[in-house]
Amino acid sequence: MRLSDFDYDLPPELIAQAPASERAASRLLQVAGGQCRLDDHIFADLPSLLEPGDLLVVNDTRVIPARVHGRKSSGGRIEMLLERLTGPRTGMAQLRASRAPRVGAQLSFAGGATAVVAGRHGALFELRFDCDLAAYLEQHGEVPLPPYIDRPPRDEDAQRYQTVYAQHPGAVAAPTAGLHFDAGLLAALEERGIGHASLTLHVGLGTFAPVRCDDIREHRLHAEVAIVGDSLCERVADTKARGGRVVAVGTTAVRALETAGQHGALEPYTGETRLFIYPGFKFRVVDALVTNFHLPRSSLLMLVAAFVGHTCMLSAYRHAVMMRYRFFSYGDAMLVWPAPGARVQTNAI
Repeated sequence: MRLSDFDYDLPPELIAQAPASERAASRLLQVAGGQCRLDDHIFADLPSLLEPGDLLVVNDTRVIPARVHGRKSSGGRIEMLLERLTGPRTGMAQLRASRAPRVGAQLSFAGGATAVVAGRHGALFELRFDCDLAAYLEQHGEVPLPPYIDRPPRDEDAQRYQTVYAQHPGAVAAPTAGLHFDAGLLAALEERGIGHASLTLHVGLGTFAPVRCDDIREHRLHAEVAIVGDSLCERVADTKARGGRVVAVGTTAVRALETAGQHGALEPYTGETRLFIYPGFKFRVVDALVTNFHLPRSSLLMLVAAFVGHTCMLSAYRHAVMMRYRFFSYGDAMLVWPAPGARVQTNAI
């Protein structure tokens, strides 16, 4: 498929600039990939749209306050946006400045921290700080809101651009499908007999990177660290054995699960994943997907098209625009069921 196959028209005013008043008050479009049936709901309806015995798999990564401002030794202003931690005092980052600093340059940041540019790798700079980087960012960093949110961070963003079940710091962007869950909704799901289990995938800045290759098969996805534990594998296997369905919350959960299950059996996995899912991919683990609405020409949109079918995906997005759904990180959500042929038929993982 060509890159232009993943375009759609989006009025700018539908790009959500702030979260809904309450997490579960977001809207939810249910999309059935077989006949492409589209049903409008609110997110709080999710328990009634699933069945007892189903299992939600969530990404429990925690967003770190990855943006901080400083100056070069020349006095010029600089903005650092951390892409990932590589050690207690080191990280890879984007640097925004009037002129990019050279290797060996010293940078000073808010709160008195300093860093040396130790190397450059494409658009990313390798930085070596004089302090514990994670602790420093927790004290002085800002919430790294996505580039399409056209405002400075507010106090509420520190809480709302974070899932209620976030545990393991390391992401520089939120797994946004999880932002719709609150304690009340999780309790309602449990009461209906729908459990949830966790994996970790630390979302990097590459999640916002556009696909630029006209032949999408030539695109190379950014690497992200994924951790799928023994207990999750056991719960997935038990769910499948009882006839339940595995519902991935977010494209990051899909990529982690399918990475860990790519050899047939779902196995514990810790390491980087560059799994790029586009139409033609056969899903081995995931039976349904909860996801937000994604940018045109993005790898995330291609993953949804692989799951529900390209034609149905475009129909769903046209419907969402017509019905004035809110798009992207702080926007509304979809519950997506697969198109025939999208899944490998297996009851045991």
